[in-house]
Amino acid sequence: MQILVNSPSFVGASSGHWQELLRTAIRDPIRLLEAVGVSPAAVSLVESTDFPTFAPLPFVERMERGNPDDPLLRQVLPQRCESEPATGFVADPVAEHHAFRTPGLLQKYPGRVLLITTGACAINCRYCFRRNFPYESAPKSLDQWLEGLKEIADDSSISEVILSGGDPLVLVDDRLRALAAQLHHIRHVERLRIHTRLPIVIPQRVTRELVELLQDFSRPVAIVLHSNHPRELDDHVRLACSNLRSAGNVTLLNQAVLLRGVNDRLDTLRQHSERLFECGVLPYYLHQLDRVSGSQHFEVPQAEGLQLVEQLRNSLPGYLVPRYVQEIPERLAKTILL
Repeated sequence: MQILVNSPSFVGASSGHWQELLRTAIRDPIRLLEAVGVSPAAVSLVESTDFPTFAPLPFVERMERGNPDDPLLRQVLPQRCESEPATGFVADPVAEHHAFRTPGLLQKYPGRVLLITTGACAINCRYCFRRNFPYESAPKSLDQWLEGLKEIADDSSISEVILSGGDPLVLVDDRLRALAAQLHHIRHVERLRIHTRLPIVIPQRVTRELVELLQDFSRPVAIVLHSNHPRELDDHVRLACSNLRSAGNVTLLNQAVLLRGVNDRLDTLRQHSERLFECGVLPYYLHQLDRVSGSQHFEVPQAEGLQLVEQLRNSLPGYLVPRYVQEIPERLAKTILL
């Protein structure tokens, strides 16, 4: 096993700390408003929803108290407009129900597959394109993953496996290690990619055990984080990112979603890219909103997004400008918006 350089310090006091933070996450919108000092009269809460509130305290603590329009609060607070019908907004905006190879294993693009590892997530983002995903049919244990793993092993055209969800880092280390070990034995899998929001929402998840687990994979690992606003990137997140990079085989990227009232300003996007780079993370994608039902209040018109990205390109070096993309069903790659 590779020795960790300079014995990095970790945010969490113990490997179980992050699990406790998940367990104590706020699940009630009124309690969420109380936690940030906002009166329910200042917002329009949805009366009922099938997509519950879920906001861990380390993320809530970064919200601005007393501000009903706080960009972090806006991402997780269920609002009445979610229940209003909107033309073009559907349950499955990227047509994932056509992409299943086996239960929990999706392939949308050549050479790589996506494994749904869990339906549990770090935080419930109100714009989530998988808010209606049939997680009840996805595998929930190593035994249930075997069919998908065999499918990967039998197809030598697959060079990259993407762990997604939900959030794969919600899995405890033993289960994550067992899954990684199975993939490690498949010789034609050259890269592992992990899509996760946990190091942003609960940086305590990046434990020494997790870093050692990543080292043991011994092939390149791309960890694609999901952050949308510079205030999400506090010093605890910066330390978590530093520890992930200390594994030696890890590259950190970020994908954001362009969201009305969250990051639809040039100064916000610029600060976000600069703060990501301070954390050792390269801005990778800025997604045009996937038009999932209930997310219409977040949509920024594409023409406005193009203008923002052009302004960003004129104010930052190219490596700090994320690619502005949209996922269009049945295309063989993300569509770069120009």
